Amino acid sequence: MVLPTTVERAQRLKQLHAQDQPLVLPTVWDVWSARTAVAAGFPALTIGSHPLADSRGADDHEGQTFEEVLAAVGPIIAAVDVPVSVDLEAGYGQKPADLVAGLIEVGGVGLNIEDTVHSDGGRVRGTDEHANYVAGLRTAADDAGVPVWVNGRTDLFMHAKDPSDVLDEAIERLRALVEAGADSVYPVGIQDDDGLLTAVTGAVSVPVNSTAHPVRHDLDRFRRLGVRRITYGPLLQLAMTDTMKDVLKPWAP
Repeated sequence: MVLPTTVERAQRLKQLHAQDQPLVLPTVWDVWSARTAVAAGFPALTIGSHPLADSRGADDHEGQTFEEVLAAVGPIIAAVDVPVSVDLEAGYGQKPADLVAGLIEVGGVGLNIEDTVHSDGGRVRGTDEHANYVAGLRTAADDAGVPVWVNGRTDLFMHAKDPSDVLDEAIERLRALVEAGADSVYPVGIQDDDGLLTAVTGAVSVPVNSTAHPVRHDLDRFRRLGVRRITYGPLLQLAMTDTMKDVLKPWAP
């Protein structure tokens, strides 16, 4: 079997996003979970920073170096023949060009980039700063000749005491990310709020990514709310943890 090239995988990921139904990207963390998701019929995957860190006994929030992340995700990407996106947190202190170069080197064709810089005290990038970083990613991918899918994430809702208070600011930030070259946007922390999700999906022209729980949430609901991309964050791994506990419980001493 001839495996697709990195460029072909990137083009395939772009095509999948163009479909009218939400693109569900199971969030995986190792070769086993990646192969299992592909065997279940999914045409693309994402590797989450939180489940990846948990699987390696490391801390999320940039508790691993960029080099360690690349070493961990490379075998996962190589183990499947579908496009794989990688959650690269806030960039691990890397310049955009170096982040994209490392991703492409291990075969990744998409990335998630957030505005909470955990390696710098957990500060949140300003709107222009985050947009400029995304613009650097877009330029680096274009220069490399690989149409890397950039998912621009904001944590404003998650940090706010009342998420509705930051709706206007969040929409301004998401629009700035689109203008900078983000292919999709990811407002974290509003997956259970119909009103906020609808407001966001109606305010931007690109696919909006929502976190989902594979058991507790409903795909049709996200479709009705205009969500066009779904990832699980750490919630698939947590669901598997709950299932494993239930399976093992009768055997425990």
